[in-house]
Amino acid sequence: MEAPGTTDDRLLHQRVVGGDESALSEVHDRLYPLVLGLALRVTRDRVVAEDIVQEVFVTFWERPLAFDPDRGSLRGWLATIAHRRAVDHVRTEERHRVSALGPRLTDPEPSPLEDWVLAADEAARVRLAVSRLPGEVREAIELAYYRGRTYRQAAAELGLPEGTVKSRIRLGLRRLADELAEKEV
Repeated sequence: MEAPGTTDDRLLHQRVVGGDESALSEVHDRLYPLVLGLALRVTRDRVVAEDIVQEVFVTFWERPLAFDPDRGSLRGWLATIAHRRAVDHVRTEERHRVSALGPRLTDPEPSPLEDWVLAADEAARVRLAVSRLPGEVREAIELAYYRGRTYRQAAAELGLPEGTVKSRIRLGLRRLADELAEKEV
């Protein structure tokens, strides 16, 4: 079983850390469609989406050590940055639009009930995604996150080596992140 970041991700990352512009170009060529598609889907504005794509790749170039190939794929990391930037842009635009309308036309703050419903829906989506994980991975995730066990405690409970449980948790989190990112959770 390979660690979260692929070997290709690791090599490209090392090259970018070393200042190799051709490695950044390879990453850009490979992941540009994904990053643009995400930004475009959220913003619905091609010009803004292209600006976000540029910001994402500039961020990777300027701060390549922010990406940790042990925690996930380069694809997932760049997609997460793009999604967050796009959402931030949309929220900022909405605030500007609402403030231009004046205080009477602004939407009221969400009620505690609305917040609770949204949080419950998100929790249900996460639980469903966890239920789809392979049995041994799901078991490690459930012990760690739903029962509050450390990976050492989970390993003792499962009668497995700590490294095995740690790897299963890491694999499960990577799969959850990928699935939930696709569903924008």
